[in-house]
Amino acid sequence: MRTVVKDAYPTRNRIVPESIARMDPVVWGSSPGPLDSSAVDAYETRGFHTTEALLAANDVGNLLEETSRLGRELGNDERVVREHAGGDVRSIFDVHRLSDLVDSIVRRPGIAGIARQLLGSDVYIHQSRLNVKPGFRGGPFYWHSDFETWHAEDGMPTPRALSISIALTENYGYNGGLMIMPGSHKTFVSSAGETPDDYYRESLVTHVPPTGSPDEDTLTRMCAEFGITTFRGSAGSATVFDSNCMHGSNGNITPLPRSNLFVVFNSVENTPVEPFAASKPRPSYLGSRDFTPLS
Repeated sequence: MRTVVKDAYPTRNRIVPESIARMDPVVWGSSPGPLDSSAVDAYETRGFHTTEALLAANDVGNLLEETSRLGRELGNDERVVREHAGGDVRSIFDVHRLSDLVDSIVRRPGIAGIARQLLGSDVYIHQSRLNVKPGFRGGPFYWHSDFETWHAEDGMPTPRALSISIALTENYGYNGGLMIMPGSHKTFVSSAGETPDDYYRESLVTHVPPTGSPDEDTLTRMCAEFGITTFRGSAGSATVFDSNCMHGSNGNITPLPRSNLFVVFNSVENTPVEPFAASKPRPSYLGSRDFTPLS
């Protein structure tokens, strides 16, 4: 029998977007962990936390080598997403399963421990990927809330999840760095339009997706209310951000490449059910159905 779960964050299947006040905590409980109280408070208020040296230089170098190796060896594997123009690698998904190195790094107490602390429970990896923006050719990622996608297309019930984006190259801001609207995580923005079958294939490469993102009027209003923070940092630095943050990144027209390891941690108490606004769940490399807690 299919379990019916109340949809607290309705989205898609509508003509115009709506803004809904977040009904769930940002920080769940007061679990101990790597972050001090001021960092936790800032995360609750702004929706993100940055750290300058989450990984050492040797880890960064090894991860860059893994990125190159996986791009070569996987070829046309469905977990590899390439840019429309030129065929450069855009993203490689499921990297914690494809690479023992990535798996060992994301399990470290200084990384997974942040997720356990903020989410107040054991966690599993909902998604992992290596994002690559080569010089001159790296495409943008349009404004969106990850939770809106994970809720609509994966069946994640609440925004009790977070992402950790670790810089593998210098993030200058002008080479396609992450942008977040601070404070936007406390408002859920629904999206207009229905979710087409197998929409995930198009959404991974489309610079302005037809659904899953707010309209321009909503984004303009949110920008006026929250502003935009652009993240800069050396290789090894990281940004931890709430799943409902409105974020995106520009394309990279500089000669300077930008690469990041991106890991999504979800609470084991927030495991996905049937999609709330799609005919079937996305493939497991985009939204894992293995809820085994990280050891």
